[in-house]
Amino acid sequence: MSSREAQLLAKEQGVDLVEIAASANPPVVKIIDWGKYQYQKMKEEAKNRKKAREKQSELKQMKIGLKISENDLNIKVRKMRSFIEDGDRVKIMIVFRGREMTHKEIGQELLDKVVGMMGEDAVAEGKAQFNGRNLSVQIRKK
Repeated sequence: MSSREAQLLAKEQGVDLVEIAASANPPVVKIIDWGKYQYQKMKEEAKNRKKAREKQSELKQMKIGLKISENDLNIKVRKMRSFIEDGDRVKIMIVFRGREMTHKEIGQELLDKVVGMMGEDAVAEGKAQFNGRNLSVQIRKK
């Protein structure tokens, strides 16, 4: 319909004439309530922002001592797998206490074992690093 007819129709209904696609030939317009349209648009943008915040991956930490039992280690690995499946990164920290610092190779072996237990869907980001009394590495989803 012509633009004049559309303006008269919108005025009769007490709503606004809003241009949807200006680049089209002829331009596409819609008869809607402008306030309601703005409100819906604002709600949709807020929803998209919330989704974007949820998708950001968090960094979870898991501390493991050198003398951890096999069952406790399995429980921690299961928890780390759930973090990775949720899209989070996990920082595995092997904590050295007292004289355990003299046996750094045992900590490295434990760390390699844990990363191996994580399975094929997890990959280590970089090499293991010592920070004070902790040996740590970050893992993420492949």
